[in-house]
Amino acid sequence: MGLMTPQPAFHRVIPAQQSVKSEWILPYDEVQKILISAKTFVLSDCICRVQQDLAGHRHCEFPVRSCLSFSSKPRDPGPHDLSKEEAIAVLERFEEMGLVHTVSNVAQGVGYVCNCCGCCCGILRGITQFGIENSVAQANYFAVLDPDLCANCGICLGRCQVQAISFEGGRTSVDRARCIGCGLCVSGCPQHALILQLKPENEKIAPPQDFADWEHQRLQNRGLIE
Repeated sequence: MGLMTPQPAFHRVIPAQQSVKSEWILPYDEVQKILISAKTFVLSDCICRVQQDLAGHRHCEFPVRSCLSFSSKPRDPGPHDLSKEEAIAVLERFEEMGLVHTVSNVAQGVGYVCNCCGCCCGILRGITQFGIENSVAQANYFAVLDPDLCANCGICLGRCQVQAISFEGGRTSVDRARCIGCGLCVSGCPQHALILQLKPENEKIAPPQDFADWEHQRLQNRGLIE
């Protein structure tokens, strides 16, 4: 609670790239453009799934090796290095699996993409397990369901990592307040009954510019500086 409650949040959600209209995606949400400027890429173990395995609490079968880090600085290659093309393909594969892309909650200086599930991720569990609504900074998008197109097949329920979609009274619905804007329900819907919609201007929240800005805002919100 002490880590996840203060704002700004540590991580923010990047929408599934297949779910957002390219003409209005926000610049800091274009993860592929961030990757294109990098020179080295490493795929490492997800520390959250490692923790859940060690504790004997893991309930999912998502891959452990799923944390993608990258840098603009060249270095000697390592055993888990990927090419740029492989890195982009890996993100697409995790998106198809139903994992949420999260990154540092900054506009500049992003150096990794976590691919998160709601049962293991220490950030998303803030929502699913501990009831901390803002444990992750939501994307500036939200899912909208067209009930006339929806076949109530339940695929979106399984893909939503924060339980924002429910099925009651024979109808599927999206809880906008709980939706983090990841777009996984959109990219997985065979009926194309869901879309991601850009939030109105008065609801958009831009991430801190860089880590120094993030740190300053965090200290202010904790009452540690004026």
